[in-house]
Amino acid sequence: MNCVKKCLLLLLWSPVAFALSPYVSGDKLAPGDVALVAAQAESKLQAEGFKVIGKHFPKGLPQHAVVIVTHKPLLDAIQKLGGSSIVNAGIRVGVKSDGTVSYINPEYWQHAFFRRNYSDELAKDLSQKLGKALGAGKHFGGDEPAAELSNYRYMVGMEKFESNKNELNSFGSFEQALKAVQGNLAKGVNHTAKVYEVILPEKKVAVFGVAFNDTKTGEGWWVKRIGADNIAAVPYEMYIVGNKVYALYGRYRIAVGWPALGMGTFMAISDAPDIILEALTDVAGGAYEKSSAF
Repeated sequence: MNCVKKCLLLLLWSPVAFALSPYVSGDKLAPGDVALVAAQAESKLQAEGFKVIGKHFPKGLPQHAVVIVTHKPLLDAIQKLGGSSIVNAGIRVGVKSDGTVSYINPEYWQHAFFRRNYSDELAKDLSQKLGKALGAGKHFGGDEPAAELSNYRYMVGMEKFESNKNELNSFGSFEQALKAVQGNLAKGVNHTAKVYEVILPEKKVAVFGVAFNDTKTGEGWWVKRIGADNIAAVPYEMYIVGNKVYALYGRYRIAVGWPALGMGTFMAISDAPDIILEALTDVAGGAYEKSSAF
């Protein structure tokens, strides 16, 4: 076999050449009230060492819920990395009243959010533990080459993980930023509510899962329109690094959670990124400025 053929084979069989999907199907649970189904998932996760940090019952999606957990090895990695890696702290597990379970694929999301700091060992260990807790079935939700996720964008001209549209507000200190976000979420500013929080004060980073509860403009309408099977994409995160408050812009954050979306469907929720930006800017105590359209 000549050198060219060997190189091609190595490329084809390299892990980064494989496509990854954002979600994994778990084993079915007993159907019933969605809160009871979520409680079943919660128990299974806790039995395998996961810490439950929040539960999300999205308005307008009464048959769906999300259990959010975290895990010490993941937090240890984030503690070392600091910065925007805090976005990865919440592990999202979706359930439906019919007993359906799905959860995020750590390899996919850690490639996207840890980017150059991705650890195959960490991601695969977390995948194994989630599979043990919930079952490891079909991967679904679209697919993206692993090597491209660290620089992901839906299409040319759209935002990536690091966009200048992510910054919502700045304060005199981390403590002031944290107090402002916590206070505004507690008040329910712009129909929002806190789902979970993870704070690493030594690194001056924090992340919050945020529910959008407006019956007309909340997450229910756009999740339903683009596909509630990907329910483990929510809740949406906002995060603090140092004295600044951020949130991943919608044309990136929604797209990375629904990578199989056709452009026509994406255009059907073209208002969502700015609705989200306005709500989270209000939570951050900032001044909202409408971004450019698609």
